[in-house]
Amino acid sequence: MSGHSHWAGIKQRKGINDAKRAKIFTRLAKPITIAAREGGGNPDTNFKLRMAIDKAREFNMPKENIERAIKRGTGELKGAELSEMVYEASAPGGIMMLVKVTTDNKNRAVSEIKTVFNKLGGKLGEAGSAMWNFEQVGSIVIEPGGKNTEALEMAAIEAGAKDMRTEEDAFIVFTEIQDLQKIQESLEKSGLKILESGLAHTPKNVVRVDESTRLSYEKILEALDELDDVEEIYDNL
Repeated sequence: MSGHSHWAGIKQRKGINDAKRAKIFTRLAKPITIAAREGGGNPDTNFKLRMAIDKAREFNMPKENIERAIKRGTGELKGAELSEMVYEASAPGGIMMLVKVTTDNKNRAVSEIKTVFNKLGGKLGEAGSAMWNFEQVGSIVIEPGGKNTEALEMAAIEAGAKDMRTEEDAFIVFTEIQDLQKIQESLEKSGLKILESGLAHTPKNVVRVDESTRLSYEKILEALDELDDVEEIYDNL
């Protein structure tokens, strides 16, 4: 499987200053609130909430921020109603994109995303224009911890993984959606450190672009990353 989630690379691609960290905390709070709203505020019985909290902790989000986000979801604290949406788009070089948004204002979100694409050479598409080329799967990012690829692959296979991928500083295991929790727990029991887990979109067909096109695309990613409502970006690059 190829393609990538932009969020998975944020820490590696750029340093995080205080202003950026505050923006990330705001972004990370949204899926916690939604998960708590849908399945309750106990991460022991709400796996989606547990994943959202784990992701927040990866960025050292303070405990009180996490607790506030949970309480907004359970209704203990008042807050704006949040909605999740996925916009489909195309970028230079025939790159297909999925832009996952969590927002309290749908009109603002789509307007800001359209502005980015119109300015930088991409195009927001109709429903179905890109989604057909992606499959939703479970994704578990593992810290290699000195283990060789063969050992990691064997652990993933024994746990029931659907597919896997080796990256420079991480090993990624893909699962069927319904198997995500079971496989994650199996990998944790085998002593592997889970850096991140959740649902992801992986492309069925990928494209390769030249360096000039890649740089143009990077500008789109950077601009989308600056939007508070954008949570995840998937592509088939």
